[in-house]
Amino acid sequence: MHELVAAPYRDLHLVLRPGSPKAVQLPADKFADLAAAAVSDQQMPAWLVEAARQQWDIDLSDEPAAAVLVRAPGPYEFSRATYEINLGCDFDCEMCYLGEKKFEGLDLAGKRQLLRVMRDAGVIWLQITGGEPLIDPDFPATYRRAYELGMQVEILTNGSRLRNAKIMDLLLQCPPAKMSVSVYGASAATYDAVTRRRGAFGRFTEGLRLAVDAGLLLDLSLIIVERNAHEADAMRAWARQLGVPYREYAQMSPTIKGTAEPLPSQSPEHLTNRQPFTGCPAGHTFFHADPFGRASICKVGRDPNIDLIKEGVEGLARLGGIADSLMLRTGGCTGCALSGTCRVCRPMAKVFQAAKAPLRLYCQHGDR
Repeated sequence: MHELVAAPYRDLHLVLRPGSPKAVQLPADKFADLAAAAVSDQQMPAWLVEAARQQWDIDLSDEPAAAVLVRAPGPYEFSRATYEINLGCDFDCEMCYLGEKKFEGLDLAGKRQLLRVMRDAGVIWLQITGGEPLIDPDFPATYRRAYELGMQVEILTNGSRLRNAKIMDLLLQCPPAKMSVSVYGASAATYDAVTRRRGAFGRFTEGLRLAVDAGLLLDLSLIIVERNAHEADAMRAWARQLGVPYREYAQMSPTIKGTAEPLPSQSPEHLTNRQPFTGCPAGHTFFHADPFGRASICKVGRDPNIDLIKEGVEGLARLGGIADSLMLRTGGCTGCALSGTCRVCRPMAKVFQAAKAPLRLYCQHGDR
């Protein structure tokens, strides 16, 4: 298994270590030298041995250059992607944006094919999400394959399966670049009520403690809704006690089908105005893949999409044009005088409009 990954990134060349957020930047000639050394069975270059010692406190002096996996550049600008390995989940949260959570998608061969397409497209940072990714029977093989292909993998999880010894062993052998764990309450009564699963809090806390003790790189997503808002301070205190960074999410969105079921779960006193939307790299340097390998610009703007299993890397050439078309203001947003300070992107606004959501939840006209 590789110790480091070297990859071109836009106009840069980076050396990355699995499980670490740190990187070493290389000039183009050093990257070329490293690539040549890796395929000709040479020793690890002395300059990289020293850089690895300084950056990661590891000793690679006895390692061959082949211990560095050198990534080839992709044909486009894509360096990041998310992969929704399934829509199934072992929780049934009322605020879930997925709506109906059917457990379906590619078989293992299809998942591996999709990962190859992503690798060939130049994806370096891959986020595996769901549904709940860790309940997928193919997750271990899929995660390990992404790791072997030289991707820096982040996992979005509810943490319910971190107590599973096989899952934990896998994550210790192949550490993720980050694991973002959702938190739905600070007590069993509240957590179980939000997730609508008896015993969920106990499974979650056991797994979270194991992940913290194992030294995995974690952050917590505090999901604040009306049902658990009274424990918001306790959730923050818990995160600080664990020594884990956290972010808060109180703004819920309609489902990906454009229905409004999640919106009543919001805690009104925790809603804040989003910052003005000034653009994003969706469809240009980033893409999302659903459980069937259909690539879209993001989790929200899912149509039109590109079947990566049928079309391969070449299909991604169309994604930038799709992104530009989806950002055009249409329907009720055409000619809006407040468009310069709009708080949501056009695909998100379209979902809110389809759900017939109150303007105050996504549009400044609702504030007036």
